[in-house]
Amino acid sequence: MHVKVNLRDGRCRSCGGALVIVAADDATMTVECANDQCADSYDVEPDAFHDGAMVYYPAVLAAQMEANDED
Repeated sequence: MHVKVNLRDGRCRSCGGALVIVAADDATMTVECANDQCADSYDVEPDAFHDGAMVYYPAVLAAQMEANDED
């Protein structure tokens, strides 16, 4: 389960590369850099991409729920 972040919305704070959201909980989302040479990983708040927590946060939560249903 991965949700890609549009480059216009956010980039890796270490290298400026693309980000992928790999997990979320009730307070944070975990992002990873898609650049294999960087591969930085860190937590951000649900509104980190200035979307009012209305685009990425619900998408990653829904993806997690679907993944759990498949198990």
